[in-house]
Amino acid sequence: MRDVYYSIVDFVNDVFKENGIKESPKVAIMGAIFSGFDGVGRVIELQAKKLSKTCDVTVIALEGDLKPPKGVKLKIIGAPKDFALNRTYRLLFPLNFVKLFKYARMLKEFDLVIAHQYPMTVLAYLAKRFFGVKYCYWHHHIPAEAYTDFYQKIYIKSIEYLDEKSWIIKNADYICSVSKFSRDLLRSKARIDSIVVYNEIDEEKFRGNVDGAVIRDKYRISKDDPVILYVGRIHPQKNVHTLLQVFKVVKRELPNAKLILVGKAIFGEYLDRLKSVSDDSVIFAGYVPDEELPYYYAACDVYATCSLSEGFNLPLLESQRYGKPVVAFDIGPHKEIVKSGYLIEPMDVEEFARKLIFVLNDNKTGKTSGGRICYE
Repeated sequence: MRDVYYSIVDFVNDVFKENGIKESPKVAIMGAIFSGFDGVGRVIELQAKKLSKTCDVTVIALEGDLKPPKGVKLKIIGAPKDFALNRTYRLLFPLNFVKLFKYARMLKEFDLVIAHQYPMTVLAYLAKRFFGVKYCYWHHHIPAEAYTDFYQKIYIKSIEYLDEKSWIIKNADYICSVSKFSRDLLRSKARIDSIVVYNEIDEEKFRGNVDGAVIRDKYRISKDDPVILYVGRIHPQKNVHTLLQVFKVVKRELPNAKLILVGKAIFGEYLDRLKSVSDDSVIFAGYVPDEELPYYYAACDVYATCSLSEGFNLPLLESQRYGKPVVAFDIGPHKEIVKSGYLIEPMDVEEFARKLIFVLNDNKTGKTSGGRICYE
């Protein structure tokens, strides 16, 4: 096995070779949420799509609203809709012995189980322990430091332990991290080594030659107005409130600039807070399916995120596919992902705004910021 892979298919093929699995392999890919607004859900969707070309693939999740890729089966275990009950259910799922053993027993028919999150890791471990199924844990960085609310912090600290330090993880046959940063973090936190398998872009969905005019028309944005785009959850962890501060500085120099925020709001009070400090130049687009995202990337002049904690950050990869420069804080895996744009010292709002203005003025004068990477 290699230390670093750039394709889930290459990694899984090596797993099959190592274990003598040759014909019609069956793979289960599991996560807590299989939804388009969740980054892990999007990774699971693409992994299932790519592996379905050569494997019999089933996605298993506690909850979700995504349709599985063609040829992929989907099983939803079920979870409460209420936010507090949902989180309690997720933490205590292993105590639901009926469902626990039902789905663990179902996994015995698979050659490989890829578990992205707790409590699916418990099912994968049981499948390994009792039925000899190969268990692969997929590590995504848990940003516990981004939460300040007491109850949120207790919950996320519990998930952090279960997803990064518990014996359930240490007993996996294979452990994969989504970036070198995530690998190093897991190694420092839990002394667990892992294989890096980078996230990929769905090249069928994120195709080239897309006209962003449809998005500018939709929101009545002039072709001369500079557009900054953010894609991701509207969540305190993503530091969207700081992006709004940056945007206010940008507007002092470029008063006709627009900021489009694409993503589902997780907490209503946080969304209300953001809207209360925004004017009509900030567009809250809400959740946008992957099929529409390329048009948003094509419509913008620059992609920006003020996130302070990431394990990978897929939109950075997607925006650069459309030739858009990126401005982001120099955190986590961003050095591994950003090839065109600027990485700024965390929380330097003024410098972040200056770089956005510089990029937008480049575009206005017909120059290009492509191919430039600068660490501030």
